Amino acid sequence: MMRSMFAGVSGLRNHQTMMDVVGNNIANVNTTGFKASQVTFAEAISQTLTGPSSSTPTRAGINPTQIGLGMNLGSIDRVFTQGASQVTGRATDMAIQGDGFFVIEADGNRSYTRSGVFNFDDAGNLTTAGGNIVQGWMPDATGVIDTNRPVAGLVLPIGQLVDPDPTTNVDV
Repeated sequence: MMRSMFAGVSGLRNHQTMMDVVGNNIANVNTTGFKASQVTFAEAISQTLTGPSSSTPTRAGINPTQIGLGMNLGSIDRVFTQGASQVTGRATDMAIQGDGFFVIEADGNRSYTRSGVFNFDDAGNLTTAGGNIVQGWMPDATGVIDTNRPVAGLVLPIGQLVDPDPTTNVDV
């Protein structure tokens, strides 16, 4: 009797965890860069009451008699499929298509996000809404970007002017 109660209770407890994950997914449906999670269940260990037997020339083999002892939570995994991109009308907003993260840094601590809601602060740093500085590669004086260098904060100083390149050829 206790085995059957434990199996039922384990199912209810783990179903509650699954409902918590679904509720979190629904609550964050409009959160920028949010990645939903999914629950995977696993069978708990089974108790063998009688063992198997092999077949003989006159009789077929017998499977073991087992009773499941409920279920466990296998894992809670992030679902990293591509979300829908949408136009925001803001020049500093970005999106990642496919795999990847934006690298951000605050107080020397690096972290990663898929949220591409960025702004410029008063010093010209490209920042997140929380004030983290977006990391990347800045071009050198000739405009070349060296991706072999370490990433650093992306800065566009206020009032900086870039000399224009005149158009030399036009194809119609």
